[in-house]
Amino acid sequence: MYKIVLFIVLSIVVGCGTSKSKVQSKKSVVTTQKTINKQKVEKAEENAIEKTEKVVQKVTAVEPKTETLEATSKIKVTTEIVLNYISRFKEIAKENMIKDGIPASITLAQGILESGAGTGDLSLQANNHFGIKCHKEWTGASVKHDDDALQECFRKYEHPEESYRDHSYFLTSRAWYKPLFSLPKNDYKAWARGLKKSGYATDVKYPDKLIGLIEKYQLQQYDAEVLGTEFVPSSKVEKGKSTLEITEQYVVIKGDTLYSISKKFNITVDELKKKNNITDNSLSLGQSLNIK
Repeated sequence: MYKIVLFIVLSIVVGCGTSKSKVQSKKSVVTTQKTINKQKVEKAEENAIEKTEKVVQKVTAVEPKTETLEATSKIKVTTEIVLNYISRFKEIAKENMIKDGIPASITLAQGILESGAGTGDLSLQANNHFGIKCHKEWTGASVKHDDDALQECFRKYEHPEESYRDHSYFLTSRAWYKPLFSLPKNDYKAWARGLKKSGYATDVKYPDKLIGLIEKYQLQQYDAEVLGTEFVPSSKVEKGKSTLEITEQYVVIKGDTLYSISKKFNITVDELKKKNNITDNSLSLGQSLNIK
C-alpha cells in the first residue's frame, strides 16, 4: 500500500513539472515572437523614414535656372534666389499694402527688379531695394551709384525693411503718384503702367518687366490674401471672348503639389503629368510646368 501511495504522489509531481515546462515554453515562444514583430516594425519605420527623406530631397532640389534682372544694375539670379527673396519680404509687402494701399505684388516685383532680388550692388551697399534717389528732402546716409547719370546719389538704409517702408512713404507722399491710389488694388497691370506714367522709371519696358515678374512668380496671390478674395492665377482675356485663357507656364513655388496646381488651373493631375512628361508626383522649386 505504501509503495502504491508513493507511486501516485511521484506521478502527480512529475505531471505538474511537465505542465509548468509546457507553460514556460509557450511563454518563451510568445516573447520571441513579440521581439521579432518589434524588430520588423522598427525596420519598416526606418525604411519609411529613409524613403521620405529621399522624396523630400528630390522635391526640394532646385534647378540652376537663371534670369536677368535689369534696373539700377544688370544682375543674373537663379530662381531659388528670387523665391527666397519673396519668402523674406512678402509679409512686409502685405503689411504695407494694408497700411498704405500699394499692392503687395507691385512692391515685391519692384523690389525683385530694382535690387536684383537682393544681390545688386545698391541693395548690398546701401540696403536700397527700390532704387530711390536722394532728392532734396533726404537728410540720411547716401551712396554714389551709376544710373541714368554717373555717380548719382542714392539713399542708404540700415536695414532692407527700412527701404520697404520708405518705398511706401515715397509713393504716398508725392502728388504725381496720387492717381495710382484710385486704381483697383487687385489690378497689378494698371499699377505697373501707372508707375511708369507717373515717372517712377525711365525704362520704357518697366511695366512689362513688373508684370512679367508678378505673373511668373504668382505674386498677385499676396494681394488676394490681403483683400480676402480668391486667388486667380495669371490669365488673360482674349478680345471678344468671355473665357479666360490660362498662361502657358507656371513656376512651382514652396508648398505646391500636383494636386494643388491642378485645382488652380482646373485640369486633372493626369493631364498635368502628361503635359510635362512627369512619371511620379515629385516637383522641384522653380520648375516650369506647361498648364495649357
